[in-house]
Amino acid sequence: MPDSARDLRTRLAESGRRIDAAVNTANLPVHRASTVLFDTLAQAEAAGQAVGRGERHATTYGTAGTPTTMALMDALAEIEGGGHAVRAALMPSGLAAITTVLLAVLGPGDHLLVTDSAYGPTRVFCDGLLARLGVRTTYYDPTVGAGIAALIRPETKLIWLESPGSYTFEVQDVPAICAAARERGVLTMIDNTWASPVFARPFDWGVDVSMLALTKYWGGHSDVLMGAVVVREALWPQVWVATRQLGQCVGGDDAFLVLRGLRTAEVRMRRHHENALEVAHWLQRREEVEAVLHPALPSHPQHALWRRDFSGASGLFSFSLEPSLFAPTRAYAALAALCEHRRHFRIGYSWGGFESLVMPAGIAHLRSVRPWTGGPLVRVHVGLEDPRALIADLQDGFEAMQHALAS
Repeated sequence: MPDSARDLRTRLAESGRRIDAAVNTANLPVHRASTVLFDTLAQAEAAGQAVGRGERHATTYGTAGTPTTMALMDALAEIEGGGHAVRAALMPSGLAAITTVLLAVLGPGDHLLVTDSAYGPTRVFCDGLLARLGVRTTYYDPTVGAGIAALIRPETKLIWLESPGSYTFEVQDVPAICAAARERGVLTMIDNTWASPVFARPFDWGVDVSMLALTKYWGGHSDVLMGAVVVREALWPQVWVATRQLGQCVGGDDAFLVLRGLRTAEVRMRRHHENALEVAHWLQRREEVEAVLHPALPSHPQHALWRRDFSGASGLFSFSLEPSLFAPTRAYAALAALCEHRRHFRIGYSWGGFESLVMPAGIAHLRSVRPWTGGPLVRVHVGLEDPRALIADLQDGFEAMQHALAS
């Protein structure tokens, strides 16, 4: 082979891998990396030991961290931690963040308390894999407050909270539950996806772990999947070991999207709050609506707790339809007419992006302590569109529903 060909192969492998010019950009560059390079064996060995100890900004491989993922971890600890001594770890989804911490702190014979209003896949994991591993789960009334103390057993290791709860939006007395848990040496963990990153300070309430589906408001644009756990420093080594052993990690491109999303999180969350309240107040005046489940409404049963603990509300809430308007056998047709073919409210399971979504909520299989007894439940995510357009869209939906029931 000619020398020029061999030289070309070398230049193709090595050209453009470094630049000496210092360019100060508004955003950090995206680091896409698997391999991390070292100048000496001693450096590589020292880095490996630092990664094992879970030291901040230590890495030996892309799974342990890159400058982009480290920047996001630092931002999460600062914003979600609210001045508390905490660390953050990244996962490829919100569910991955939930399961990683549960596997990190629970073992055979342990007992777990989970709010009856928890995210459905959390319940599936507890009743499935955790049960097969010998962890027993008890579901509790989300409104139990300090009464949680009566449910704590000697083998209870963790209390799982979610406030407001999925679909039915019960607001928990998180400080009271955390105080009861702390007195008995029990850890507390909350799904704080609904209100974070702007409207809640969970470590002020006393929790040990805050779980975040960064897919939702942190990213904010419905184009990234990611989760995170933010934990108090004392719990960090245990969670970091599980994160490493389970191979939980994220790529630089996705981390960059969440970093970019958080820059506008405050203004987006304020708009979600305002838009959703305007739509919620309108829904309260509809004769087809039995109840609107929005914690910021004075009619909400735990409105006082919401006012005490939260500084705002997101765009996600539910409403129930008046059951007297139609026979139970017509419920599916009514829901389909209400939700389908809308201009702005699209049917989708997710939420937390810029767009408005609607989804009927069949939760009979997701409740065991507080079964849903109201009319057909509909969950909406109010996005960043003009609320007048969203109200007009729902108006058309109710008219379509009435037409379907009359036919």
